[in-house]
Amino acid sequence: MSDTVTAMDISDMRSSWDARYEAKGALWGAVPNQFLVDIADVLEPGTALDLGCGQGRNSFWLASRGFMVTGLDISPVAIEQARTVAAELEIDASFESVDLTTWDPAGRVWDLVTLTYLHLSHERRPVVHGAAKRAVAPGGRLVVVAHHLDNFENGVGGPPVPELLFTEQQLADDFADLEILRNEKVTRTTDEGDAIDLVFVAVRR
Repeated sequence: MSDTVTAMDISDMRSSWDARYEAKGALWGAVPNQFLVDIADVLEPGTALDLGCGQGRNSFWLASRGFMVTGLDISPVAIEQARTVAAELEIDASFESVDLTTWDPAGRVWDLVTLTYLHLSHERRPVVHGAAKRAVAPGGRLVVVAHHLDNFENGVGGPPVPELLFTEQQLADDFADLEILRNEKVTRTTDEGDAIDLVFVAVRR
């Protein structure tokens, strides 16, 4: 993805993700992300915003912990799949399909804001991160779990484009006005081998 993403590119992105979600049931599995679980499991339940929620695996887990969850994703197909599962399992969570590159919280805030493997171009990333930052309530936490840049050469999975991957410095810069609690490279074991991720946690004081 280049730094000159156009509206048509966003449309193509939406169509691409729709096709991926239509082709396979649970694209990312049903188990929530292990790093998010470790971080959120010790938090007092409140409101949670899951940006780039996909089919809802992390949203479902947060809701099971007592969070009031809003999940947003570019793919209408993924959102409908999330709504279907939520209805079948009687999970109280709200899902909506939006273009996160233009979405704004418009004054709404959440106690927990999560971005899990939401990778965008250098042009789009600060825009989405800016909206995510504005969505964090005073005293609330922001959690980012992403593929680290080192994963391109030394890990498995993730986008095969270096500019879409993350470094500690990028996240520190994007969220400089929050209090950073954690910003570290971690290893995640998969069936294909070890993936190199980046886990970032910050709080709004």
